[in-house]
Amino acid sequence: MYYVYITASISRVIYVGITSSLYNRIKQHKAGEDPKAFTTRYKVNRLVYYETYKDVYDAIEREKQIKRWSRKKKINLIESVNPKWNDLSIEPMFDKPSQH
Repeated sequence: MYYVYITASISRVIYVGITSSLYNRIKQHKAGEDPKAFTTRYKVNRLVYYETYKDVYDAIEREKQIKRWSRKKKINLIESVNPKWNDLSIEPMFDKPSQH
């Protein structure tokens, strides 16, 4: 499985990414191991949106599509499923790496 995801900071700085392990990737964002990384510098470590794909090429295409969108369109996408911008990575089901 592949995941296209959006993380955000408390102040709603947005990052769009792709991964084959959403659980591990979000753990990396939260750890902030690379001080030069965009997500570390701006504390963009709250999972606010994700989509699942079986085909890596479909996931890559979707990530590129979302990255080209305006900020407003990205916000609308997030708020269509997560209007309060809750951190989805703190949901109980997210604690199981085998599911994500």
